[in-house]
Amino acid sequence: MDKKALFIIPPERFNEDELFQPKEVLENEGIKVTIASTKTGEIIGDYHGRVVSTVIFSQVSFKDYDVIAVIGGSGTNDYLWGNQDLQDYLKQAYEQKILLSGICAGSVTLVNTGLLKGRKATCYPVDVQMNVLKENKVHYVSEHVIVHRDIITGDGPEGAKEFGRSLVKALT
Repeated sequence: MDKKALFIIPPERFNEDELFQPKEVLENEGIKVTIASTKTGEIIGDYHGRVVSTVIFSQVSFKDYDVIAVIGGSGTNDYLWGNQDLQDYLKQAYEQKILLSGICAGSVTLVNTGLLKGRKATCYPVDVQMNVLKENKVHYVSEHVIVHRDIITGDGPEGAKEFGRSLVKALT
């Protein structure tokens, strides 16, 4: 399979389960995963896990990827939710029919684009995230993964493997 995924993480404090579990699922199916952020180099997760961001998301063409996933973690709230460059990037990718996805706080990042207005989505079940869904007229559903043909959302670490499997299924 010649499919490619771009996983966008915050420049610090990503959630390890939400990154590593779906990444492993995709790679086990032959899908190449590129880690991107707002900076390159080593990034430390919420629980001191480490990963290397090889590209800055805004410096690579979304057209080179079959799916873009925004990964959660405490840093996602701080660095990605309100990142206008990321919002624009995701909207442009959507217009070009690139599959978008987000898990936990990454789901909220997608919700902030306005692309899920009037639709169902999931996120980590905490008020700060669920309130953003409500504010954007998105119906929160308490499930591990919500799949639309064009956008997939996941709830968090508990649903991370299922999120990965949903991405694989959508790409095959």
